[in-house]
Amino acid sequence: MSRAFYFDLASPLAYLAAERVLHIFSSPPAPLQWQPVLARELPGAESFEAFRCLTEAEIFRGEVERRADALGLPPLRWPQPFPFDSTLAMRVATYAKNIGRVVPFAQAAFRQAFAGGHDLESTDFVLIAAAACEMHPEAVLKGARLRSVAEQLKAATAQAASAGVSDVPAVRIGERVFAGERGLEAAGAQILGTAAR
Repeated sequence: MSRAFYFDLASPLAYLAAERVLHIFSSPPAPLQWQPVLARELPGAESFEAFRCLTEAEIFRGEVERRADALGLPPLRWPQPFPFDSTLAMRVATYAKNIGRVVPFAQAAFRQAFAGGHDLESTDFVLIAAAACEMHPEAVLKGARLRSVAEQLKAATAQAASAGVSDVPAVRIGERVFAGERGLEAAGAQILGTAAR
């Protein structure tokens, strides 16, 4: 049965999920494939720009900050600008997946963005995250520019949408999709229930 964790490095909710997913799915038969996708191309994606007023945006930020605190994460620092364009970072994540480093790169990049407060539109911060998992900067930039990498990211996003993923974070177990950071426990329970049969 195929299992995947879908993420976009621009999403603070995916950051919260990424910090927990390895703990919930840490032992066999639970490991997941981490799949980079461009959330803005998914059918129900949150843009983080559609708030009706400043108060609504502040409420959302406060809820995410409280959730990070409840999970024992470092104080959440919002990148400037937020939201940011994650295209470069997500191409690097796709390249990292090709060389077997998607998990450490994604974790380092999420932490640059939401623990460090650095936007991942900046090449420098993407390269810092890549360096944290021993990816050479020249190889990273070359990989991010490859047409094949851009096409892989586009195809992965389309496949996620056709599998029922409408936003990130999401976990897919076989044909069932569990949406949102709080859907992780339900997905973990699904795997344990399947394994027990």
